[in-house]
Amino acid sequence: MLINYARVSTNDQNLDLQKDALATATCERIFEDRLRGAKSERPGLKAALGHVREGDVVVWRLDRLSRSLEDLIELVSLLESRGIGLKSLHESIDTSSRSGKLIFHIFSALAEFEHNLIRERTNAGLQAARVRGRKGGRPKALDADKRSLAVRPYDERKHSIDQICNMVGISKLTLYKYEEAERKSREA
Repeated sequence: MLINYARVSTNDQNLDLQKDALATATCERIFEDRLRGAKSERPGLKAALGHVREGDVVVWRLDRLSRSLEDLIELVSLLESRGIGLKSLHESIDTSSRSGKLIFHIFSALAEFEHNLIRERTNAGLQAARVRGRKGGRPKALDADKRSLAVRPYDERKHSIDQICNMVGISKLTLYKYEEAERKSREA
């Protein structure tokens, strides 16, 4: 029995592309989730895992099944322990065969290796930038002099917060942050 699982990660996406690709697999039932990948509770996946028996689960791509490699490997191991194979149409992987299991684990190891390399390079780049005096993050909307000019009418209470923000071209939150920094520098 072929069971199909499809997931979109944002509300503005739809499942049509996945459903069209999965239609070729002639699945008996399709389970869907329309949730962000970060959410651990996926009712469609839970229902699919509760419904599936010995046979296969089909997905369009592995990243639709899971966002983290650790979660994906754990899920495939769970399916394997229940005698269920996983087929991914996009990656052409079928874990119901020995060669499919081997390819899945090789791809998983390569993906984890690539993830670690990217993380190491990013951290090395950030550290090199810090040594050169660069800070990460978004640049300040206003320089120090303009920040003082923006905070002065706030302190004098001559203008409303909206008026100050419109005159200077910043948001209320930014004005509040500038005011707090200005106050702390006076207290120090």
